[in-house]
Amino acid sequence: MGETRPAPGDSARHTGTGRRRAVTAALMLAMGLAALDATIVSIAVPQIVADLGGFSVFSWLFSGYLLAATVTLPVYGRLSDTFGRKPVLVVGAALFLLGSLLCALAWNMAALIAFRIVQGLGGGALAGTVQTLAADLYPLEERPRIQSRLSTVWAVSAVAGPGVGGVLAAYADWRWIFLINLPLGAAALWLLARHLHEPPRESTSRPRIDWAGALTILACGGALLTALVQGGVAWSWLSWPSLTLLGTGVALIAVLVLIERRAAEPIIPGWVWRRRTIASVNLALGALGLLMVAPTVFLATYTQSVLGLAPVAAGFVVSVWTLTWPLSAALSQHVYRRVGFRNTSILGITAAALVLFSFAFLPYPGEPWQPTLLMLLLGAALGLFQLPLIIGVQSSVEWEERGTATASILFCRQTGQTLGAAAFGAVANGVLASRLGGSGNLDAIAHDLGSGPASEPVRRAVADAVHAVYLGAGWAAVAALLVLLVVAPRRFPVLKG
Repeated sequence: MGETRPAPGDSARHTGTGRRRAVTAALMLAMGLAALDATIVSIAVPQIVADLGGFSVFSWLFSGYLLAATVTLPVYGRLSDTFGRKPVLVVGAALFLLGSLLCALAWNMAALIAFRIVQGLGGGALAGTVQTLAADLYPLEERPRIQSRLSTVWAVSAVAGPGVGGVLAAYADWRWIFLINLPLGAAALWLLARHLHEPPRESTSRPRIDWAGALTILACGGALLTALVQGGVAWSWLSWPSLTLLGTGVALIAVLVLIERRAAEPIIPGWVWRRRTIASVNLALGALGLLMVAPTVFLATYTQSVLGLAPVAAGFVVSVWTLTWPLSAALSQHVYRRVGFRNTSILGITAAALVLFSFAFLPYPGEPWQPTLLMLLLGAALGLFQLPLIIGVQSSVEWEERGTATASILFCRQTGQTLGAAAFGAVANGVLASRLGGSGNLDAIAHDLGSGPASEPVRRAVADAVHAVYLGAGWAAVAALLVLLVVAPRRFPVLKG
């Protein structure tokens, strides 16, 4: 094989109980750091654009971060297999914290977007390595317990994020939403450095990282995202900048296919797409990432600008779905044990599509309880949809393939989020521009959004834009449903052990 790898339980046997608990605490802090950052920024968007401007490109705060994290995720996975989890996680966390500090010092929207990309370069390590190291530390029979803890941390952090962001935006300064990462990250780094001791890994072959593929994905994603975010806003869709960027993106897709076919260690190996179970889940969770952009990115602006809620109250509306999501996911095992992984997920995504389409029919301006109820229902539906698919894939592969299969799921889900942030940003900008008399007025509404109640035309324009985004998210849910019906096998193959 050319490489001597530790058995699945080696890391657990090399780590004492006390040290393992300390490392687990570090993993939970790192997970909380990533979850907090994913939700805390969205609630402060009105304050950020009021201070820095750049409303027409604010979706790059999310798509830039997600692009960097998505591209580096499989690269970090390969590096952790070669050099160990500890150095990758420590470097990634340090890079994430550096990006957080730089974001707090940003002087305009362009600088903030650039520093969010630096954050994303570190976030790719946090997203994948935490899950892999948790599997290394705990034997198979104990992994559900640690995964439950990590899921709980994610839920609590996601719930706290909008609330904390709302408090900071209302009573302090939006820059503190990045500075709050520093003490959490420092504690996680200290615990990892002091208590994580991995077994030695010997390799007789040089590591082969598909840097050409990773850089091509970055360039391709950058070209397509720029075309989506700026098209119809900075320039018309049929202008030469749009056509050039779109053509470049398509050409780079073709180049990427050629590179990946020839790569010794491609970003995602071909076998994950040749197996119906994994391919269907990758596509379905890619659609999940796409539809999640509507509530995580745009709902905060809707609740503050249209409903007139204060940042703290808006944060509560945005975060309530993380109460029902983990609860529904925990209960899903009682469903998929009876009707199977595929049918359970079909029930979940069908319910999610109905909820997302319902948002477009909310009255104007509406009452806060209405989107709150929809978010509670959406969380319950998506918990029933996602977890059975992940467990189904992990149960269908051998141990030595489980890391790659899991990485492909995370990669596709984050790719969906990246594309969704850009595509739905383009949809929202297009609706706003049409309602407000042209793209030149987009930046002019930044003052309205960040300094008290928005004017009536702006409120109606934002309501129409967010309704359009939720309709798009509903169709993404329909796409996931079709994938499960047409591509996924009726029964997922389950291997023993």
